[in-house]
Amino acid sequence: MSITTLERPLAGNDGDDGDRRRDAHAETATAPPAPTHIPSKEGVEIGPRRRLRESTLDERFNILGALVAGPTVATLLFGWFTPLTGPIGWVVVAFLAFIGFYILLVSLRSDREEVKDRVLTVLLISAGTILFGALAFVVVYTVGRGSVALPHLNFFTQTMQLAGPLDGLDVGGISHAIVGTLIQISIALAITIPLGITTAVFLNEIGGKFARFVRTISDAMTALPSIVAGLFVYAAVIQLITHQRSGFAASLAISVMMLPIIIRASDVVLRLVPGNLREASYALGSTRWRTVWSVVLPTARSGLVTAVILGTARGIGETSPVLLTSGITAVMNLNPFEGPMISLPLQVFDFVKSPEPNIIARGFGTAAVLILLVLLLFIVARLIGGKGAGQLSDRQRRRVAQRSVDDLRRMTVERYVLTPTPTKEPSE
Repeated sequence: MSITTLERPLAGNDGDDGDRRRDAHAETATAPPAPTHIPSKEGVEIGPRRRLRESTLDERFNILGALVAGPTVATLLFGWFTPLTGPIGWVVVAFLAFIGFYILLVSLRSDREEVKDRVLTVLLISAGTILFGALAFVVVYTVGRGSVALPHLNFFTQTMQLAGPLDGLDVGGISHAIVGTLIQISIALAITIPLGITTAVFLNEIGGKFARFVRTISDAMTALPSIVAGLFVYAAVIQLITHQRSGFAASLAISVMMLPIIIRASDVVLRLVPGNLREASYALGSTRWRTVWSVVLPTARSGLVTAVILGTARGIGETSPVLLTSGITAVMNLNPFEGPMISLPLQVFDFVKSPEPNIIARGFGTAAVLILLVLLLFIVARLIGGKGAGQLSDRQRRRVAQRSVDDLRRMTVERYVLTPTPTKEPSE
């Protein structure tokens, strides 16, 4: 809305109120759009916001030059001047040469602090690239080796009850392992989510000597070997109570592995909640537990979902505790309290031990299904958790900005419309 349009007084001294309001709305509708350059108080125009992440020509030249020089030097050393061999050594030498040339090029026009900043940025980006590359290699290799078994529909709908080691891929499947994994991880999540988040709330909101003891124990349990958790459940539950392997015993072993991860991650997330939010809630007369339930937990919702995802990723891929507590079976078992119940990691372990190519292909196909299952659980958890408090999407930010503009326009129009027009007093 043009400011000059609103500042123009309405014509007429004794016109009707409705006429003035209609004239104001007509001027508002025909007003030109707001200028993109906002004048400051000193009369200097403020241009559009500059993007700080845009790279300059010198930066692009330094990166491209170092990327060309590093592999070139590594190729000369491995193929011409030295008897070095091996692809891994070539990659290491090329990366070190790239860093060296990049430091040299940046130091030609920059001071020491800027060189350190640029080099550290390149190292961080390289670390992220290497990590993503390793993850992509594992996924692509697993899916590639298992692509022989994945196209068969029976691989997802049948069990291995009627399939032998010499049968083709058109017979048998892993439906019993998929169902077993879902049942076991569901029971483990039902145990660990309330217990882990409640413990984290106790550590942050109550505190004290016992809280320090609990935090020390949970930190120590994060490094607990998985086989020890399986042996503990086998000795305490199977040998003393149930006297048989079952899916519930496997869920207890998985819970032992997941619980310290969820406690530790939730504890860190709850510490990040600003203390002034709690103080504001207390100032309004809320109790401690009402503050935790209505303020602290909703604020840390996204981080708590991440903690649950980390615990689930740790538990869903465990093999050794499940091997000791659930047993291996080739049939479908829907009762977690009676009889063996196999899971996807244990099925992979059982398949890859065989020397038969079809069984090994089934093993890689099972591993690919496990990866897809973890990805699906991650997506569902993100949809449930959503974004953190105060974090809006691009569409929500545009909607909020448009509402602010509409409110400003409405209040400005109402102010000028409702202000009475000054009239001349009759001369005496």
